[in-house]
Amino acid sequence: MNTAYWNRDKETLKGDGLEILQSKRLKWTVRQAAEVPFYRDLFRSAGIAPADIQSVRDIEKIPFTTKKDLQQGYPFGFLAVPMKKVVRIHTTSGTTGKPTVVGYTRRDLDNWSELIARNLTMVGLTDDDIFQNAVNYGLFTGGLGFHYGAEKVGMTVIPSATGNTRRQIEMIDDFGVTALHCTPSYAMHIAGVAEKEGTTLPSLKTGMFGAEPWSDNMRKILEEKLGVTAYDSYGMSEMYGPGAAFECQERDGLHIWHDMYYVEIIDPDTGEVLGPGERGELVVTPLVKEAMPLLRYRTGDITMLMEDECPCGRGAKLARFSGRCDDMLVIRGINVFPSQIEHVLRSIPEVGDEFLVYVDRVNHLDEMTIDIELKREYFSGELSDLTRVQNKVVAALREALNLRTRVKLVEPESLPRYEGKAKRVVDRRGDTV
Repeated sequence: MNTAYWNRDKETLKGDGLEILQSKRLKWTVRQAAEVPFYRDLFRSAGIAPADIQSVRDIEKIPFTTKKDLQQGYPFGFLAVPMKKVVRIHTTSGTTGKPTVVGYTRRDLDNWSELIARNLTMVGLTDDDIFQNAVNYGLFTGGLGFHYGAEKVGMTVIPSATGNTRRQIEMIDDFGVTALHCTPSYAMHIAGVAEKEGTTLPSLKTGMFGAEPWSDNMRKILEEKLGVTAYDSYGMSEMYGPGAAFECQERDGLHIWHDMYYVEIIDPDTGEVLGPGERGELVVTPLVKEAMPLLRYRTGDITMLMEDECPCGRGAKLARFSGRCDDMLVIRGINVFPSQIEHVLRSIPEVGDEFLVYVDRVNHLDEMTIDIELKREYFSGELSDLTRVQNKVVAALREALNLRTRVKLVEPESLPRYEGKAKRVVDRRGDTV
């Protein structure tokens, strides 16, 4: 395997050298976190001081941080720097209508683009490549991280964003695009439309897909239909964004950049730290985040540290992710919690007590349909009244979720009732592609 490195020294650092660097950066991160009131209170309640954390071997003294903690700090409660040093803000999904706000300093953005440059170089891309970035540009972190990382490598970047699929295909063909970044479901859609348009997208060689779960079967189909070598990407806004971990040319697990993240795998029920080869919840401590440092952040994602050395020479890999330990859905790359949907529906007077979410894959794209009971006094049966309420609900959900949903209004008391925990979601996507 021919392996190129963007930063060979850092990418291949292991053993004592890696532990020394991680410990140095952890001490800096703990001091940075002490600028955040939440962490000052956390240290006090745990009976520890920043000086008690001298190496990564001390990290288990620190309690976990959760997404709920971040949401309670809305909007800027987790910033460790003055606002004038924050040069960009992104947000991610919130479970009760309020998003998680993530701030970035110039140094943070440089670190993030460094991670992406490593990823792109690792899979064999160079400044000779033409890169089409068909992901969301905006408050979600999908687009801009890869954009700046690709520019750092020197690639020719086409910021096509999402939508207008025929135009996306035209650009791939006309501009000679060699590398594509998007969600795997959108890549399947591109492939289907390209087939109808009568093009095989011959210039494409590399596909980078992430932001939602996808199977090895789907990888095979994407590679067949698009003529690419397909690579998996992982990240979240709390870790800068996409690209915190990435497959190398072995395509057997994802390299997470250990000089920038300290990784633990825990039992999600007990919090016990697990060893390599044991599957559990990923806990991440970013080691270089300036604006918004985090300590032992529980991602909710299920994976494991792989035991085998990778032939590419880089550090320990994470296995491909197998699910979540909470009820979060990933729809077209956007995180959606049933509690978000409930929060929206409860604010609409016409909506009744129950709702049920169906998630399907239609033409390779995720589709979400919500059956919603109307209150009896609003269920007149008149088509104009039902259409008015339906449009009102669709608009409210789109504003809150940044996602198009299909809404079906049903009669009062027609949906199932549960004595225990309500079953709000029926995910029918399966593992068929």
